[in-house]
Amino acid sequence: MDREQMQLLKELMEIEFVVLETALYLDIHPSDERALRLHNTYSQRSSELESLYQAKYGPLKNTGMSKCPWAYIDGPWPWEINFDL
Repeated sequence: MDREQMQLLKELMEIEFVVLETALYLDIHPSDERALRLHNTYSQRSSELESLYQAKYGPLKNTGMSKCPWAYIDGPWPWEINFDL
């Protein structure tokens, strides 16, 4: 995994953390407009980054469409990633 791929993956992981946390917060504070705006902004960014990553490096998830041959298996698997780069 090259540096550019690693950086994009890290940014995507950070953004998805915010999306998950804001979703959990909104479950108990559904009328918080500021939190909802934050959630929507980061959800949009997550979609953009995921599309960019998948266009350059292949699928992140085993759901959705795939070309033949099945590309998800090409990894790297999460335990194979050296995050110390």
